[in-house]
Amino acid sequence: MLTRLLNKLRTVLNHVRKPEEVKSFKVNQEDEAAFDTKDLGTASVPVDRIVGSVGRYHDFDSKFRLKQHVPPERLENIRKAMRAGKTLPPVRLYKIKDDYYVLDGNHRISAAKEFGYQDIDADIVEFIPSKHTLENILYREKAEFMEKTKLPSPIELTEVGQYNHLIRQISTHQNYLAQAPGETVSFENAAADWYETIYRPLVGIIEKGHLIQSFPKRKIGDLYTYITFHQWEKELARKYGRGIDQLISEDMEAFREKMSNVRDHEYPEMRRNITAFVLMNVAAKKENRVIEKLFALDEVREVHSVHGDVDILVKIVLTRDLVSSDAEIIGSFVQNQVRQIPGIISTQTLIPGLSKMKNNGTGGR
Repeated sequence: MLTRLLNKLRTVLNHVRKPEEVKSFKVNQEDEAAFDTKDLGTASVPVDRIVGSVGRYHDFDSKFRLKQHVPPERLENIRKAMRAGKTLPPVRLYKIKDDYYVLDGNHRISAAKEFGYQDIDADIVEFIPSKHTLENILYREKAEFMEKTKLPSPIELTEVGQYNHLIRQISTHQNYLAQAPGETVSFENAAADWYETIYRPLVGIIEKGHLIQSFPKRKIGDLYTYITFHQWEKELARKYGRGIDQLISEDMEAFREKMSNVRDHEYPEMRRNITAFVLMNVAAKKENRVIEKLFALDEVREVHSVHGDVDILVKIVLTRDLVSSDAEIIGSFVQNQVRQIPGIISTQTLIPGLSKMKNNGTGGR
């Protein structure tokens, strides 16, 4: 009887879920084979990127809250100091990729997360992953690129070797800037100017053109690299859509000049209005109901009854981005909005400037 009870107790204890803990640095270090180090100095670190501890991961839960078995006095003193606005020394962190682990300052991180701090000052030592995976190769390339350029924000790429293309661009831009008499331009300064006057404006154009939607597995940096490699290095013009093609100059410095008068975050407008007319035949005695439904659509501007071969003429105004065609946007609207109205037998679309009508066939439900 006693043996049976002990077995049941062991079963229950084995199934009791241990409280979640912050991540262990040592576990991640071994998983990534991250043993080579680099001192990154002191910097401000996003608190939400601090995910674990080097030696005290058993003392904090997954949200960096102190567990019950740990005396709370140290944490209380840190809280009081933070509430009083006292300046505390930087914490010491180990970094693996984008994650940070606390070497010294676990209680300060716990209090910072509790009080909703966004950033905290830290002395950082980075551990470089050495496993030969695609993710690690890309990370090392990105780290080398950021170390050399000192850019304010990382540029994400998904193909190996593409950071070299960006380095070549910056070097070319450095030479261009240094052409002025008596000018000496460091690589870092050239990189900062390239980022503000070339990279960000073109990225803004790509974003407004919604090109990234056609490449769900790519980053915006990939599209920038692809476009500029073919346009400015290989001099092989590609077609990215009306409007975008007109904005991207054949030469990198010509593009910079074109963008020089554009204020920060104000890039050329990538959307325009298009007007079309839809002629439709309607089932007998359904005209009033159809007209009522048409007027409920925001894109419809005018509706007219017509005597003759058609029953109703509708003026619509749509907005499209410059990488789509008029016919594509109009056809989609007619198919998905207009033709879904009960009572419509058939529709024809007329785009001003074109003499040909597009017959959308039999519609209605």
